[in-house]
Amino acid sequence: MQFETVIGLEVHAQLLTKTKIFCSCSTQFGAPPNTHTCPVCLGMPGVLPVLNRTVVEYAMKMALATHCRILPRCRFARKNYFYPDLPKGYQISQYELPLGVDGWVEIETEAGQRRIGITRIHMEEDAGKLIHDEAQPVSYVDFNRTGVPLIEIVSEPDMRSPEEAAAYLRTLRDILRYLQICDGNMEEGSFRCDANISLRPAGSSGFGTKTELKNMNSFRNVQRALEFEVRRQRALLEKGEAVVQETRLWDPGRGVTVSMRGKEEAHDYRYFPDPDLVPVEIDQAWVDAVRSGLPELPDAKRERFIRQYDLPAYDARVLTASRDLADYFEAVVADFPQPKTVSNWIMSELMRELKRDEREIEDCPVSPSHLAELLQLMDRNVISGKIAKAVFKEMYETGASAKAIVEAKGLEQVSDEGAIDAVVREVLAENPKEVESFRQGKEKLLGFFVGQVMKKTRGKANPRLVNEMLLKALKG
Repeated sequence: MQFETVIGLEVHAQLLTKTKIFCSCSTQFGAPPNTHTCPVCLGMPGVLPVLNRTVVEYAMKMALATHCRILPRCRFARKNYFYPDLPKGYQISQYELPLGVDGWVEIETEAGQRRIGITRIHMEEDAGKLIHDEAQPVSYVDFNRTGVPLIEIVSEPDMRSPEEAAAYLRTLRDILRYLQICDGNMEEGSFRCDANISLRPAGSSGFGTKTELKNMNSFRNVQRALEFEVRRQRALLEKGEAVVQETRLWDPGRGVTVSMRGKEEAHDYRYFPDPDLVPVEIDQAWVDAVRSGLPELPDAKRERFIRQYDLPAYDARVLTASRDLADYFEAVVADFPQPKTVSNWIMSELMRELKRDEREIEDCPVSPSHLAELLQLMDRNVISGKIAKAVFKEMYETGASAKAIVEAKGLEQVSDEGAIDAVVREVLAENPKEVESFRQGKEKLLGFFVGQVMKKTRGKANPRLVNEMLLKALKG
């Protein structure tokens, strides 16, 4: 029997507010344990939460960017469950009245674009964090993360492969980062994903029994966990056995999922409206104000780069992967209006150095104006392409400008025909056998002669003139 995979994702994105969702404690990552807490986020008796307005506006931005309909009235609810890192014994979330519903995003697949539906986007507070002691069987609780604002983005079960799930996650992260409301860091837990996956007979419209996957902290691990689960469930179904509805953890070391607990349903959490928080009323004027502040989003920017700069789709996709990278590209093009050349240098020389140092573009030591200056020097034949690459490496390492490096090291390209002619004649005189072989038909030796001239001029001779003058001397 052939089976079809059905995947839906629940994504939690930590919002980049300075303070928590219901109190004024800091949201800064990496502080000593239990130093960013107060009676409100610790759930002490008698305290009252107060909603952070910025959280609502950030959530509205994501809802609008993903084509959701913003409800005029949303309400917070208590989601009741016990866990050591949940001090109140419940989480403040949203249930029957979320902020946004009925949205969608487009993802790129091998078969082209696919639209993935978004069921809802709602606001909630984060729980704390358990730190497990490797030396003894105890765990410690850090409540710093308790009350940090999240939005949960719940997709429709529209994905049909682990690859599509990974593409959907990347699309969401790109949008969040463009909006500058979440840093998208999966390793630090500010962008997290739970996956629901089931298999059904191909052609069936019903759904199979789903399992929920947790503990996936990278796009690669999400895809690997889903691929393993597809194999596990298919093997069970082919043997006539039932898939158990449960929550499973991904073990990246062993490359397997393991059972954690039975899967909870909504009624298990005993949701009810939070009596300490009034419903949030959102009028059209507020929605319009937030909409007017939205930046150009990844898909729109990608299409504009193709249209405005005549770039290939691949280049546009790479350059718009982050808002900062796209801004960097446009800043260079403003000073050096040759988009394809700029694209090539960013995607090769610049991104190679950034990847090696694990740096983001915003930390790049080569400013857009300095890169434009380097390309101008190369375009005017002041330096050769080979020297330009060497100059770029020094620019990256020192932060100095191209012009300063070229002048300090005397790297200006030699375009004086008399000087080049003298070197050409010297090279030919030193290699009479090769000259004779060339004239007998071994024209591939031209590269050898070019190399010798460039070596004698320390790479500074104009390559075009070198080729022209060598051919003239060899065939003359």
